[in-house]
Amino acid sequence: MPLFEKLKSAKPFFLIAGPCVIEDEHTMLASAEYLKQLSDKLKLPLVFKSSYTKANRSSKDSYSGPGLEEGLKLLARIRQDYDLPILSDIHESCEVAAAAEVCEILQIPAFLCRQTALIQAAALSGKIVNIKKGQFMAPEDMASAAAKAAAMGNHKILLTERGSSFGYHNLVVDFRSFSIMKQAGYPVVYDLTHSLQLPSSGKNTGGNPEFAPMLAYAAMATGEVDGLFIECHPEPVRAKSDAATMLPLSALDSLLAKCIEIKNIRDKPCII
Repeated sequence: MPLFEKLKSAKPFFLIAGPCVIEDEHTMLASAEYLKQLSDKLKLPLVFKSSYTKANRSSKDSYSGPGLEEGLKLLARIRQDYDLPILSDIHESCEVAAAAEVCEILQIPAFLCRQTALIQAAALSGKIVNIKKGQFMAPEDMASAAAKAAAMGNHKILLTERGSSFGYHNLVVDFRSFSIMKQAGYPVVYDLTHSLQLPSSGKNTGGNPEFAPMLAYAAMATGEVDGLFIECHPEPVRAKSDAATMLPLSALDSLLAKCIEIKNIRDKPCII
């Protein structure tokens, strides 16, 4: 079955997970191996996620990744060794061709979700396009972003909620957004860990990972979430990016098991 159809029909949901940015080989391979084993155990379709470059950084000194060539080389190894589809961010149209050789899903970062040329270049690759909702956008505006990709003849589109700006250094999740975005006709993903951020609060982005279970369970209870996006790391405190919000790999088993339980209950037909 083609990947997009597999994700669209995934029950109870699919998982996109991995470290925020590509780090050393050991960290990346250990993460991929753990996630592969866990997804097999829980019977969740898995897409491995990590960024070869993060263009949006809080500080000029913040780690931004190994770059396009080196990063894609490691992602290609993970794809082959663990038989996993790959997702990574793209930031400019000139990156699309190289990224599409390795990645099954090209991700449009939240701050670039209005960039028409970037969305259309990603769509023309024929790959799945994951468009993350900008913190500054209303959920209904994502239909227009999706239409830019669909206009290129590519309807393999995912729409991802990652929280909305609430003042200067905080994010909130409007749980109505899942239903509103779903009206565009594409699978909806909830980016759990980015919605926990306290953006640009100092030199590094802060966060509230203690709220991860509550938000994940609430999202699943809506019945409108098709995929869960989680950035994770063997030791988040040692991570080079988003250390304040990435979840430890060891926390995923119980978190995902509860999400599965809630989504299965929510998906059962209600007999009155």
